[in-house]
Amino acid sequence: MASLTETFTNDPVELRPNATEDDLQIVIRSVYKQLLGNAHLLESQRLDSAESMLRNGDITVREFVRMVAQSELYKSLFFEANPTYRFIELNYKHLLGRAPLDQAEIAQHVQIYNEQGYAAEIDSYLDSDDYILQFGENIVPYPYCLKTKTGMTTNVFNRTVSLVGGFATSDVNSNQAQLIASIASNLAQKIKVAASTGGISGSTNKRFRIAVTKAGITPVAKRSNQTYEVGYGQLSTKIQNIHKTGGKIISVTEVV
Repeated sequence: MASLTETFTNDPVELRPNATEDDLQIVIRSVYKQLLGNAHLLESQRLDSAESMLRNGDITVREFVRMVAQSELYKSLFFEANPTYRFIELNYKHLLGRAPLDQAEIAQHVQIYNEQGYAAEIDSYLDSDDYILQFGENIVPYPYCLKTKTGMTTNVFNRTVSLVGGFATSDVNSNQAQLIASIASNLAQKIKVAASTGGISGSTNKRFRIAVTKAGITPVAKRSNQTYEVGYGQLSTKIQNIHKTGGKIISVTEVV
């Protein structure tokens, strides 16, 4: 019987020198599958120009990944259809092959998006030391945390498995963040394969403070900062409500 790791992972896909057209197509399909989260891709949705540039050697796999992630297709599937937290955890999954390590990483990317915009948020993963170290220029991103890695905790493995889900799981099926409770409470992530939402092991009576910035009612009004204090059981719902009303979450911290 295959192990859990073997169920989700294969050998990394790399575009090597003197690759054949068949080799190239394997790389292209692997990029689409990794970034689009098993979403069905129509022939008309393929990035023909980017594929041609990769075929001609004008760009590397990393730049092809960037073009897919910066495309209107990726933006419509994962940015426009999701709250910010869900978008960020999907970017970690698709572009870095792992789950976020902690609340600080989430907060960093919320800040990048709020201050610099969509393109900068995507570039921050692809230009990171993390990406270069794991994938370089010509390896397709993959969930590398499903194999033993120095410096990675068991909880990152659990969170990554929860994000990956399974072969039949599509990232467009749910716009609910999988890891909010686990990361905000710093509790262990319970592995849930092919489920619509993540979970944690056990219950908690902890309370959390959510810092939020909201736009003013009029165009000339400044943005205002607010905080909310909620119990663990209300955390996910409150975050969803904040996103629905146009708020931007700055941080989620445990009330000591």
